[in-house]
Amino acid sequence: MIIFVGRSNVGKSTLIYKLTGKKVRRGKKPGVTRKPVEIVWRNKRVIDMPGFGFMSGLPKHVQEKIKTEIVHFIEEHADEIELAILVIDGKSALEIIERWEKRGEIPIDVEFFQFLQELKIPTIVAVNKLDKIKNVNLTINKLIEKFGLSGTWEDYKELFVPVSAKFGTNIEELKKIIDKKLRKSQGLRE
Repeated sequence: MIIFVGRSNVGKSTLIYKLTGKKVRRGKKPGVTRKPVEIVWRNKRVIDMPGFGFMSGLPKHVQEKIKTEIVHFIEEHADEIELAILVIDGKSALEIIERWEKRGEIPIDVEFFQFLQELKIPTIVAVNKLDKIKNVNLTINKLIEKFGLSGTWEDYKELFVPVSAKFGTNIEELKKIIDKKLRKSQGLRE
């Protein structure tokens, strides 16, 4: 099983479509995906998880309920999850992370990454909206630091993958990394 997780409106559903050619229900407003949506791609279950974090028009308790359901789903299926793709908005992720840090809170993207690591789920951080990032190297290097890792993008080329789901940019590279991580994951399970 492959899961796609991330904040609302970061392009998870669009990225799944660009990767698989299969449409998953999506919308312009954050919070359209409320329950996991499943498709099959290359004989694998691909799960488009609801977005977490701020969702315009949804009460705070509903947003928290959705986040809790996502966490429970991942915990319950951790043994089946071969790969998690954490999709972040490359244009606004740093600004959002820094805003959370100023409030003395752990940014939700960072918290989710750490959660996946604790469960030992192989992860790719798809840094989406590449077309809107002015300096990709600088942005990804800062993200690596914010995610609690040391080193530069050179050290994490298969963990942080810049893409543009909207325009299909770097999708083939992402597919190669997905295939490589799935082969590695399969080897560990056998």
